[in-house]
Amino acid sequence: MNQGISTQRLPLHQFSVPLSATRRGARLARLLATEKLLAWELPLDPARLIVAELSANAALHGRVPGRSFRLALSVVPSGALRIELTDTRGDRLPVGPTATLDGNAESGYGLLLVEGLADRWGVRCGPVPCKTVWAELDLVPQRLGSVGRPV
Repeated sequence: MNQGISTQRLPLHQFSVPLSATRRGARLARLLATEKLLAWELPLDPARLIVAELSANAALHGRVPGRSFRLALSVVPSGALRIELTDTRGDRLPVGPTATLDGNAESGYGLLLVEGLADRWGVRCGPVPCKTVWAELDLVPQRLGSVGRPV
């Protein structure tokens, strides 16, 4: 009996690691992401800036004592790098950066950075008690003009 060929397209590259929900874990997330991007021969920035911000948020706002957060990186067939940070504080969803900022805000600027650097970002709830904050960067090279500058 012939089985149908699956049309599901798997990621071209995949990496996932649990890390302690601490400042040290957030720093390690950035370092591991940098090493993985180098191994995959992908540009470091803005991906490592996004990883740094989302992992710091996971360690600060998504921390549950004794539980870790997970960093996942994948390059999908559509030509995007997907960055995911999963923590166990599904009850604390991030608020969009423009909704929380005023002239005197002391925090909330990190997601503004992510919004400015990523092509897309969002939050996925579940499985309980988790949430995943994700960002995607399109990896399609920019077209260059006659003087080598992006058009």
